[in-house]
Amino acid sequence: MFKTALVTGASSGIGEAIARRLLADNYRVYAGARRTERMASLGEAGAKLLALDVANEASMSAAIQAIVSDAGRLDVLVNNAGYGSYGALEEVPLEEGRRQFEVNVFGLARLTQLALPIMRAQGAGKIVNITSIGGKIHEPFGGWYHATKFAVEGMSDCLRMELAPFGIDVIVIEPGAIKTEWNTIARDNLLKYSGQGAYAQGAQAHARMLAAADDGPQPSPPDVVAKTVARALAARRPHTRYATGAGAVPILTLRWLLSDRLFDRVMRGLVRYLGKPKAAAAKP
Repeated sequence: MFKTALVTGASSGIGEAIARRLLADNYRVYAGARRTERMASLGEAGAKLLALDVANEASMSAAIQAIVSDAGRLDVLVNNAGYGSYGALEEVPLEEGRRQFEVNVFGLARLTQLALPIMRAQGAGKIVNITSIGGKIHEPFGGWYHATKFAVEGMSDCLRMELAPFGIDVIVIEPGAIKTEWNTIARDNLLKYSGQGAYAQGAQAHARMLAAADDGPQPSPPDVVAKTVARALAARRPHTRYATGAGAVPILTLRWLLSDRLFDRVMRGLVRYLGKPKAAAAKP
């Protein structure tokens, strides 16, 4: 019997890579995203495509119902959909902060609520929550984003204990630097909300740091995360957490070793180093 998996945010990046990896591992994969046109190649590869907006109740309910009607079961839910919205807390509108939580936390929680009755009836299932090392560390201008990832980390721990009696496991994946659209979206929002005004100098430096990190050799390809997810799902007794991708383990180790104030200094130094304006080209 094929195991059935739903992967959210599957139109690009990590979600698409996870869907492809699970297809290769002989899962029946349902790939969900708002931008269904961008999943055409996944459909050609064998995934079943679902129009899925994790900020819309009707969309989530319809997606789960479609899976139940078609497959009759759901073995794995990969909660991957999310985005990063950066900017000074003072300047980011509360509407945008609420949207960060709606997509990154409440959408994840509601989809999990909808999936759990199916898994409990089966007596088995796995919830895979894609968080970030951002759920363990902090940086300036990432208040709303990091708050959502810290929230999912804590929610996952509570959920793991609640679901253990039903044979359902919860696995957290904590990516480091991954080459996806995330970086561009975070930078665009940072400059949109804080590129001018009181926080402009720091925000512009931080945007340059993010750009330097994204353009350099450091970011891992999304398939690194996909391989980690596949390994966790194949394990008889998976870890509760997997840090994966460029910088993930060293950064989390550093955070564990340093006090809050020392980590603040490290982050400020990183911004100063990577966020320096590029030297103007010499005139002929």
